[in-house]
Amino acid sequence: MKILFLLFIMIAFSSIGQYNIGINGFQYINGFYSARSIGTGNNLISVYDSDLTLSAENPSLLNTKMVNSVAVNQSLMPTGVNFGSVQYAFNSKYGIFSPIIKYANYGQFVETDETGNTLGHFGALDYSVGVIYSKAFNPVISLGGGLQLLGSNLERYFAFGVSSTFSATYRPKNELLSAAFVVKGIGFTFKEYTSTKRTPLPIDVQASISYKLKHAPFRFSLLAKQLNKWDIVYQDPNAKPTYDALTGDTIPVKTPGFGEKLANHFSLQLELLASKSLHFRTGFDFHRQQQLKVYNRPGLAGFSFGIGLYFKKIRLDYGFFIYSKAGQNHAIGLSTNLSDWKKK
Repeated sequence: MKILFLLFIMIAFSSIGQYNIGINGFQYINGFYSARSIGTGNNLISVYDSDLTLSAENPSLLNTKMVNSVAVNQSLMPTGVNFGSVQYAFNSKYGIFSPIIKYANYGQFVETDETGNTLGHFGALDYSVGVIYSKAFNPVISLGGGLQLLGSNLERYFAFGVSSTFSATYRPKNELLSAAFVVKGIGFTFKEYTSTKRTPLPIDVQASISYKLKHAPFRFSLLAKQLNKWDIVYQDPNAKPTYDALTGDTIPVKTPGFGEKLANHFSLQLELLASKSLHFRTGFDFHRQQQLKVYNRPGLAGFSFGIGLYFKKIRLDYGFFIYSKAGQNHAIGLSTNLSDWKKK
């Protein structure tokens, strides 16, 4: 375990040394791999229970209730793009481990020459193979980490990299409150598609707190994301000042203020625990709404909804969030604990 820890530290310093603001590679590593989480807007990182899929976003959520569980998730995005994952958890004397495979399939594309003649078809696929680890160091604090080998295949071009995650979860004995801190995307690219210049990975520092009302079936969560970069508001570089037709005054290009920049880092998440077998979920992501809404007509952009059905041996989750009027992302998850199927 000491060797694994040292490897994590080396990857962290290597990635920090090459990190810069700009285009990142392997964006899919922070994709959508939990249908339950998508129902709340994604990154449901501070809820500590038996759902194995949540550990894909926060490894320190791995606990003994997840041991021997298997989870499969499939996410469908507009134009047929889909994300998926397969995950399993087992216990050891060193802690709890969870091997996980992730992929993002972008479908088939038509290959043409410079005059538009069709030459054939090609595909595009991103994938990763990794392991998640967690250990409880005392009754209220658990630490976790993950290591993934990354791969990408775009037509005949390939790229490879490695990514790691560090996290901590705090859960008081009353089990009503829980909090988490996660650093994702710490790593580097060691082979690019066509060049030797390394592209930085999409590092994301997150913090979240959840609270379950004592006498009501509601759990509220507040997520703060992309804390490693203050200004995450997109501004059109081609935007130009306009003019008031009546007064002739110049209307300058709007720039985001402190409040707007702060709000873009937060998401609200809500779960209604109607019964042991039925849960409803919703969430609101201000950043997603502001970046993807139709101009001056946000509609339900940024909102998400989901439902969970829990049977005796199988749990089924469905979630979707709304990008804008242009499309939605749907996801379905199926999980079970193999121990429940053993004859007693």
